Amino acid sequence: MQSTFRYPDGSEYTGEWNKDGQRHGLGQMIFPDQATYRGQFEDGIFAGLGCITYPDGSKYDGEFSQGRYHGLGVFTRCDGMKYEGQFQDGLISGLGLLTFTDGSHGLPRNEGYFENNKLVRHEKCPDTVRRAITCAEKAKAL
Repeated sequence: MQSTFRYPDGSEYTGEWNKDGQRHGLGQMIFPDQATYRGQFEDGIFAGLGCITYPDGSKYDGEFSQGRYHGLGVFTRCDGMKYEGQFQDGLISGLGLLTFTDGSHGLPRNEGYFENNKLVRHEKCPDTVRRAITCAEKAKAL
C-alpha cells in the first residue's frame, strides 16, 4: 500500500508501508530542512539502495543499512568534491577514490584504503570504484 503521511516535525513520507504501519519498500522522505531521501526503507529506516540530497546540494547515492551510508556508493559534496567507493556505518571506510573540485585526484593519488574518512594506504582499486558508480546509478534509477 502506498500513501503520504506528514509527521508533527513537518517531515513528509510518500511511499510503501508494512502491516505494522512502518515505512517499508520504496518511498520518499522530505525532512523539515528540505533534505530529501528517495529509495528503499526497511522497518521504518533507510536500507538498501537510495539517494539523499542535503539542503546545501551535497548528495549520496548508493547503499544504506540501518539508516546510514553502508556498502558501495558515491558521495558528492556541495563544492563538487567526490568520493566513490566503500562506506561503513556512515563513514568513508574501505577502498575508494577521492576526486577534488578541479577534477584531480591529488599527488600522490588519493586512491586506496580509507578508515574513518582518512586515506591510510595507497593502492589502485578501479574495480571497487566502478562497482560504486554502478551502485549509485542503480540507486538513482529507483
